[in-house]
Amino acid sequence: MELQLIQNKIHEIRGNKIMLDFDLAELYEVQTKALNLAVKRNLQRFPGDFMFQLTNEEWNGLRLQIENSNSLRLQNETLDKGRGKHTKYLPYAFTGQGLAM
Repeated sequence: MELQLIQNKIHEIRGNKIMLDFDLAELYEVQTKALNLAVKRNLQRFPGDFMFQLTNEEWNGLRLQIENSNSLRLQNETLDKGRGKHTKYLPYAFTGQGLAM
């Protein structure tokens, strides 16, 4: 079951399989703000092929996909916690190499 939860958080953007910052933060049980701060302190470890910020168009398209897939799940599942739906900033996308960092 946990593998399925992680697989549901993997998306494809710009030809890369990615995980969004808020999903990665949830996986590591930290706040998204704390995760992004740690990344910003170590930007030299995260070149463009490890991490990038989504554009408005990418985020809007991906958000619709996420909301549509979440609406197909049962309402009482813990997958939909409302995180990432109303972000103040565009989310960061982490590729496989970025996840390893």
